[in-house]
Amino acid sequence: MNFASLNKTILVSGASGLIGSALVRGWMPEPIHLVRLVRQKEHVREAKAGQAVLWNPSAEPPLADLQLLRGVTAAVHLSGATVAGPRWTPAYKREIFNSRVQSTTALVNTLLKLAPLPEVLVCASAIGIYGNRAEEILDENSPPGEGFLANTCVAWEAATLAAEAAGIRVVHARFGVVLSPQGGALAKMLPLFRLGLGGPLGNGRQFMPWITLRDAVSILRYCIDEPAIRGAVNVVAPNPVTNAEFTRALGSALHRPAILPAPSFALRLAFGEMADQALLASDRVVPAKLLQNGFEFADPLLGPALESIISSPA
Repeated sequence: MNFASLNKTILVSGASGLIGSALVRGWMPEPIHLVRLVRQKEHVREAKAGQAVLWNPSAEPPLADLQLLRGVTAAVHLSGATVAGPRWTPAYKREIFNSRVQSTTALVNTLLKLAPLPEVLVCASAIGIYGNRAEEILDENSPPGEGFLANTCVAWEAATLAAEAAGIRVVHARFGVVLSPQGGALAKMLPLFRLGLGGPLGNGRQFMPWITLRDAVSILRYCIDEPAIRGAVNVVAPNPVTNAEFTRALGSALHRPAILPAPSFALRLAFGEMADQALLASDRVVPAKLLQNGFEFADPLLGPALESIISSPA
């Protein structure tokens, strides 16, 4: 069954981000009604895809008119302050946490006021929920780890419990590193690697779960379409690699050397707590649920995936 072919109404928050914008672009030619939750008035005026609705998850109520969401059958929630942004000061850590937990709580409370209720809520989460686990193979049944990111993800996912209790099918899309030249980690790495100045982070032995942008979008759509999918879903490719392996593959795709390491101590000096929890942490995550349900990855192997991205960056 193709959900998008059924003339449904789909609500998307975070539609201006890397993943959200790609998701919306893919739906534009299809016979669906898109409703985009936006936080700035200029985004309402500039809307190019679907209906844009202004909301403020910090306000009560977060939405002025519930009728604007009438008929919503599926919701995709992708909002949240970037983890790889400013240094993790106490204030920015609060922003990372609140932008996820508060907005999810506000969206769930809004959805619960709709009649009928949406069928499915796909809410972003992250592989940071597993903490730093070295070489342990991690699937959706693995318990959460420790640290700020893990605790944030646990609270983030818990914010959807009321929706699940009300009968909405809830999916937690635990994203790995999403690869695209348009944004995210890869876009930041490409300039240095193109100059031959790239290299592994620390000793490079930490596992780095990755997924191409097109597969990430396909997985979100699959999670909406497939009624058997619920709960945690690891949005990662089926062949995990270490940071050193990723570095070599990216250098090879660019035909550049990639042998200049960034020492762990330098990363800690530059990025503080984020270095240990995001850059040097090891998460050997596998997409067990997707594989068990027959999802087919367009980009299962890193080398060909990077070569495709580099040769066709648009």
